[in-house]
Amino acid sequence: MSLDALYQQIILDHSKLRHGEGLASEPAPVGASCGESHQLNPTCGDEITVRLAVVDGRISQLRWDGDGCSISMASASVLTDLAEGIDTEELRQLIETFREMLRSRGTITADPEVLGDAAAFEGVARYVARVKCAMLSWVAAEDALGQATA
Repeated sequence: MSLDALYQQIILDHSKLRHGEGLASEPAPVGASCGESHQLNPTCGDEITVRLAVVDGRISQLRWDGDGCSISMASASVLTDLAEGIDTEELRQLIETFREMLRSRGTITADPEVLGDAAAFEGVARYVARVKCAMLSWVAAEDALGQATA
């Protein structure tokens, strides 16, 4: 299986089996500092609401509700897997690394050691119209993180 095919499969799997989806299904942990952000991509109609909970400087929970294309929904699912359990500064750096890769228009190769399954979105960088789709949940998480740590 080629790397491109593997990356496509990761995106398809996450768009179907969405990790972290369901704000109402699991309340925020008691005592957590929380932030919540709703983001909309008016170009294609994707939208997402992300709630992020921080306990002792670590992301204890990321939950979301959204509606949109497979790229935006898969990206939110991958973000959930990567964010939970890491400290807030690691999440900020992860978001920035993901943003740089997507904005590179394909000139920056994703490092799976750093980005994990988010490296699967490397090919999206070549399609400017799809970058916002992949970034939507990450922008929401960044905003929610700012609220939770303010």
